[in-house]
Amino acid sequence: MSQTACNPDTVVYRPRGGLAGRVQKQLTRRLGVTPLKINLDRPIVTFTFDDFPRSALELGAVRLKARGWRGTYYVSGSLAGVTNHHGELFDPQDLLNLKAEGHEIACHGFSHLDASRLPAEAVAADAARNRAYLKAAGLDDAPTSYAFAYGEATPQAKKRLLETYSSLRGVQPGINRGVADRGLLKSVPLDGGDDGLKRAVAAVRDAARNPGWLIFYGHDIQHQPSEWGCTPEFLDVVLHAVEHSGAQVMTQSDALAAIEARA
Repeated sequence: MSQTACNPDTVVYRPRGGLAGRVQKQLTRRLGVTPLKINLDRPIVTFTFDDFPRSALELGAVRLKARGWRGTYYVSGSLAGVTNHHGELFDPQDLLNLKAEGHEIACHGFSHLDASRLPAEAVAADAARNRAYLKAAGLDDAPTSYAFAYGEATPQAKKRLLETYSSLRGVQPGINRGVADRGLLKSVPLDGGDDGLKRAVAAVRDAARNPGWLIFYGHDIQHQPSEWGCTPEFLDVVLHAVEHSGAQVMTQSDALAAIEARA
């Protein structure tokens, strides 16, 4: 994808479905697992935003900061300056501004590729290109967190990327408890309208009852959001639920460090 404005109708990619897609997902979840022991007496919540739209900064980061919280922003360098179905996406100055505010800048691959369709070395090369992009943008600290675009991965890609990153996030719904896969951490989406909001709030309550690491992932935050986005009011309800749950809110890397310290 070039770094120019795009027609939203031409940029929406959907991973393969059907039997082949389901089999691929099951194999990736079951094979190449790198155990991460999670033993918490108080839940941890992490807010992450993928790609990321400027609305996730302008309406997301400010809401987190108002509560003394910080989030993790997964960046694909090829999307800088793009306008697509999520709205206007980030520019390099946004990355510096977020970093200065204490948010985590993380890796989403440079080209926003479907890793399930590529050799592991190609996925690693694309991630390296993204790290180079972030460094050129003025971010001297190399990212330690990675999220698979579309949540698509392979067992080989998980293993290869963990040579560079401390954690890899997917999009399989759930809360990370007990023994999780460091190479494909579960997460809960911030999308889906009213049903999605019920699901997100239920996840907060679940994490409060049975402490674990709840990772939210979102995209745009707009009054008329994309299929993968939410409204500001949706986010406010989730933030309120987290605020009253007793959970600690941490970035991806800080949460991982806290979990490892208790292992």
